[in-house]
Amino acid sequence: MPNRLAHESSPYLLQHQNNPVDWYPWGEEALLRAQTEQKPIFLSIGYSACHWCHVMEHESFENDQIAALMNEHFVNIKVDREERPDLDAIYMQAVQMMTRRGGWPMSVFLTPDLQPFYGGTYWPPVGRQGMPGFDQVLSAVHDAWTHRRAQAREQATEITKYLQEVTENDPSANELDESLLSAAEISLANSFDPRHGGFGQAPKFPHPMDLRLLLRLHARNKNPRTLQMMTHTLDKMMRGGIYDHLGGGFARYSVDERWLVPHFEKMLYDNAQLAACYIEAYQATNKSEYATIAREICDYVLRDMTDKDGAFYSTEDADSEGHEGKFYVWTPAELEAVLGKEQAAFFAAVYDVTPGGNFEHGTSILNLPRTTVEHAHELGIKHELMQAILVESRQKLFAAREQRIHPGKDDKVIVAWNGLMIDALSLLGAAMEEPKYLDAARHAADFLWANLRREDGHLLHTWRHGKAKLAGYLDDYTAFANGLVSLFEATGEVRYLEHAIQLMDVVLERFADPAGGFFFTADDHEALLVRHKDLQDNAVPSGNSLAATVLLRLAKITGREDYRRAAIGTIRAGQSLIERYPSAAGQLLLALDYHLGPTPEVVLVGDRKHDSWTSLTNTVEQTWLPRRALIIHDTNESVPDDSPLAEILRGKTVVNGEPTLYVCEGFTCQAPVVGDAAIEAALQKLSSI
Repeated sequence: MPNRLAHESSPYLLQHQNNPVDWYPWGEEALLRAQTEQKPIFLSIGYSACHWCHVMEHESFENDQIAALMNEHFVNIKVDREERPDLDAIYMQAVQMMTRRGGWPMSVFLTPDLQPFYGGTYWPPVGRQGMPGFDQVLSAVHDAWTHRRAQAREQATEITKYLQEVTENDPSANELDESLLSAAEISLANSFDPRHGGFGQAPKFPHPMDLRLLLRLHARNKNPRTLQMMTHTLDKMMRGGIYDHLGGGFARYSVDERWLVPHFEKMLYDNAQLAACYIEAYQATNKSEYATIAREICDYVLRDMTDKDGAFYSTEDADSEGHEGKFYVWTPAELEAVLGKEQAAFFAAVYDVTPGGNFEHGTSILNLPRTTVEHAHELGIKHELMQAILVESRQKLFAAREQRIHPGKDDKVIVAWNGLMIDALSLLGAAMEEPKYLDAARHAADFLWANLRREDGHLLHTWRHGKAKLAGYLDDYTAFANGLVSLFEATGEVRYLEHAIQLMDVVLERFADPAGGFFFTADDHEALLVRHKDLQDNAVPSGNSLAATVLLRLAKITGREDYRRAAIGTIRAGQSLIERYPSAAGQLLLALDYHLGPTPEVVLVGDRKHDSWTSLTNTVEQTWLPRRALIIHDTNESVPDDSPLAEILRGKTVVNGEPTLYVCEGFTCQAPVVGDAAIEAALQKLSSI
């Protein structure tokens, strides 16, 4: 018989509906039972694409004997961390305090009043390799609760006190200045891997926020080493096995330091951020391969991760047919069956497919140990011819791979992650003059606005199969608002700017902490153990760092001083984190870079029907200006006095009937610029500052 999880919408919870464990979703029924029976809670948090979550389910939660122990002694609650990041953040901090490590599956034992007193991550069903078995853990925790309850409660009280203390701000007395950016650059250089790119050793994560920061630091100080750290990392990643060379898109991380063997799950948030990273790198360096990768990432998302109504799905699993990576790997025989002997041998030599394999069971992960230019030179053929052969081979292999059993897909829609993707699509569509990406961004933004807001205008967090639920979190508001600002800058459609303003006004009203920054949950959210405040970036930017980013962007466009003050207060709230651990504050440093400037207001006004309008708007969009507020305004459209653009457009009229460029900074505007060549020269001069 299915358990209570059968009534949930989360794919992760539904995966556990047939476990013999008497699972509850998080909610009043489970919490009331724990209080009434004074039983401890076993809280298990994971997500659908998590490999070790699947392992623990198969080993322990499908085990009748272990399930019987769980059902007899505990109230068992299963949570999807992607649905409830508020719970995940609180109890992950507790597990990290107790064990000095974290990860998923997260397994934590709570008192009936929700205080954590013991926890960990994955446990095998029985003890092995120095790890206690989950059966032993369950018995030991039950024994402690039965015979040493006061001691367990005392420990829970201490842990809760710690959780409350770390939520409080630790303000810095230092100035917000370029020294913080310089220190971050030194920190990134110290952890940079000069051989393989990236930061630190295995396992190695992409760090897109840090890479985008390096690009801005180079624009600021022109240090070639800073640019080289970014380009070397991007080059190594796009050639490595972490990248899907047939279907596009990046896996979550590499288990080795050279980007060869990925943890094969694909996350929307990683691909959104990396697409933005590659398109900015293309704009800054004019290296066409970066634009290709950005397109392929977005094409993958539009092909495989997009709902028919336009919103974007969350994740694709690492596993298929019970084996991690099986969908993605190849053998020489499999290549030959698709490509024929000669073409298969050629492809295998380029993409490192060998009889012995570079992965498990003699299979190979496609990767490029050398560049295609190097291969062409070695083989004595023209690079263009080689590329044509490889393109044809990849198309054939992709078509063959589509016949395999695909990894599982988590098709729920999360507002924050959709906001990141809207931002990336807006950047790509504008930079590459490709309307399909802007259309996709519009469709997603319009869908979220229509379907994931309550009647009072407040956001909901997630949607699946026609139903939206759960109150929106800080990062839902801020990531969506930031994507909307990018979409406004790319299209000039004022409604997207107005929507972003509405969202951030709710953030100021319902999420603000008087001490500076913002809480993760709104003031009417379900009361939890603590009201968490996220300043530190993880795989996604923190809600506070995104808040600082979008508030600064909106302040530049609208002139609203309350936005600017709130943004600076948020950066100050995270300043101690920036000073101590700059690698954990990449997005906050991006906001600081924007704040410190120079941050010009670039305004193009004119008649959309003018012969030069399209080419000039493309020129403006494609110019690499890492810090700018961009307004493209068709003067045929009226600007009411209450428009958010009224102030920035005041006095900016066309000159001699021609499209006219205005560049302003610090309450001072340069002389208006007219004419294609003059406007292009002005933008190039601006990009070199």
